[in-house]
Amino acid sequence: MKKIILENTEYVLEKDYKNGFDLVELTNRYTDYFEEYDYILGDWAYNKLRLKGFCTKNNKLFNPINDYNNIDKYIKDNCAYDCKYFIIKKK
Repeated sequence: MKKIILENTEYVLEKDYKNGFDLVELTNRYTDYFEEYDYILGDWAYNKLRLKGFCTKNNKLFNPINDYNNIDKYIKDNCAYDCKYFIIKKK
């Protein structure tokens, strides 16, 4: 698994669909806002990277809209059809 360090937080690349992972773009878009999330989804729309945080049930930020168990539904309902994307997990 690929190890990624973003602002002193370590992640691993869980999924890289259609080579959607781009470290330079992720680094440019990442802010400390995402540090509390267990997972980050990066998806591409109109050649722009969008980021969304997701949590497991034991995270204090957990709510149904960011439940990691629903990430596939989120991708289907909120991302461009068959877009490239990636998922990173906080270590």
